[in-house]
Amino acid sequence: MTSQHPGSGPVVDRAGRGEWTEPGAFEVATGVYRLPLPLPMDGLRAVNVYVVETDDGLVLIDGGWAIPASRKVFDSSLAILGYTVRDIRRFLVTHMHRDHYTQASVVGREVGAHVSLGLGDKATMDLLHSDWLNADPNAARLRSAGAEELAEGWRATMPADRPPMDDYGMPDQWLDRDLTIDLGTRRLDALSTPGHTQGHYVFADAESSLLFAGDHVLSTITPSIGFEPAYVQQPLRDYLVSLAKVRALPDMKLLPAHGPVTASSHTRIDELVQHHDVRLDQSLRAVESGARTAWEVAGKLPWTRHERTREELGPFDAVLAAFETLAHLELLALQDKVRRVDGETVGFEPLPETPA
Repeated sequence: MTSQHPGSGPVVDRAGRGEWTEPGAFEVATGVYRLPLPLPMDGLRAVNVYVVETDDGLVLIDGGWAIPASRKVFDSSLAILGYTVRDIRRFLVTHMHRDHYTQASVVGREVGAHVSLGLGDKATMDLLHSDWLNADPNAARLRSAGAEELAEGWRATMPADRPPMDDYGMPDQWLDRDLTIDLGTRRLDALSTPGHTQGHYVFADAESSLLFAGDHVLSTITPSIGFEPAYVQQPLRDYLVSLAKVRALPDMKLLPAHGPVTASSHTRIDELVQHHDVRLDQSLRAVESGARTAWEVAGKLPWTRHERTREELGPFDAVLAAFETLAHLELLALQDKVRRVDGETVGFEPLPETPA
């Protein structure tokens, strides 16, 4: 696939695994277009923003990261479709992570577009607007996972002064339940799907068989679980319940925030459930073999599709590994498969064997 240029018009989206990050405007359905916008990181190189045409203007699912490189591609990609940001009437943001929310917040204020976000993300948004540098919850959570050295490294990355929050304005509307959003020519079912974050939403167009999945269902990678400053003890339980909720919908074309569009939401959800089943079993075996903290268990697990060791992960991916392993262990404790030992560092032990 070649990238598009202003005036050349959109093309039907056939981007494969290695091509989905190329900039342009790609038609995924009648009146629906995918705009890949760049991210300042090597792992996730782009985020998909979806443009929905309505009689009243444009509705966008997510907005991208508010950085100059993203805004440049955003403007040029809209121009391919014959639009500018002033044609945007509404942003439906799947969750509050920077690569989804901040450009929606900035552009929304700039042009008067309405911005919606799930109420479950308000606790984290409030933390971001507070004096979070003096009590960073991520560092404390890393310590509870037994990753003391990683926690110190994380604190060292924090700025000396509180960074400005100009790109993290509060939304115009908090979505606090499942609801149907009437766009005139199209109706979207807004479904609360906590797990990746507590305020995550997906948007389903049943008539056109489209699932705007955000980071809830990704086509080639597994969404991170547990990386959320506002404490949630059972993010994996919440995530699996949300997966079952979306799996109960009719099978739809999957429109993920990262990765190529794929034909079947059901197929990918089934793969994600299987992944976590395997991960839970691996984590249980690690505890039974003597690992006690989430960080120790993470050291016994393979990571990424390349099955890297914990030591081969970069610093940020190591943080995600610690949090995700902790989430798996917390669910095992809830299921009475391991025993949770409270303390500044949370431990996990095998359950004592029941006498025959």
